[in-house]
Amino acid sequence: MTGGVRSVRRAQAEVLDQPVDADPDVLIAYPSSRGVATDFLLGPGAVLRSGTVLYAGSRFGARLQTGHHVIVREECQLGDDVSIWSNTVVDYGCRIGDRVKIHSNCYIAQYTEILDDAFLAPGVTVANDLYPGQAESARLMSGPLVGAKAQIGVNVTLLPFVRIGDGCLVGAGSVVTHDLPPDTVAFGNPARVRGRVADLLAIDERVVPDPTSTARLRAGGRQVEP
Repeated sequence: MTGGVRSVRRAQAEVLDQPVDADPDVLIAYPSSRGVATDFLLGPGAVLRSGTVLYAGSRFGARLQTGHHVIVREECQLGDDVSIWSNTVVDYGCRIGDRVKIHSNCYIAQYTEILDDAFLAPGVTVANDLYPGQAESARLMSGPLVGAKAQIGVNVTLLPFVRIGDGCLVGAGSVVTHDLPPDTVAFGNPARVRGRVADLLAIDERVVPDPTSTARLRAGGRQVEP
């Protein structure tokens, strides 16, 4: 493995034509075992924290930021100002738009698309194989499409092929099995549309101060009944 690390570090000088703010153990243009194209592009202004591995064969826009122990596999395309936080894996063949934020402990399965300004909260899991273990299902595997400005809550699971409409809000812990229309609020297992984002109460109507706790606010009124 030591030899592999050396080869990756040599490759860094060949693929980077601008300074990059990277911790010493970051691996850039890591070789894939899949025999795919090895071209690599990392835009200017990247900040890459310890344990980050960016595979050869992917292209990254300007000002990428990673947390610790982030992996982005080969054949991915990322836009500008993307943030990917600690312990998240983006598997191969994904496309991620500008200003997307992917929080900690997420798994983004192969062939997933996430459009501009979307947000994925901690623990989001994306699936892409409808019948795991079946050869035909593996051949046709595909992740979901997450629309522009969609917000996906903590520990949500997105199943293969679904389309999350632009501006959707998916509540924590939901399992999304079907398409969701734009600008809707959905939650549950399976997730169902419960309303529209435009009708949500303002945040200051949902919480009350709690001066006795470091968790400085507590829940007030409910938006909808479960």
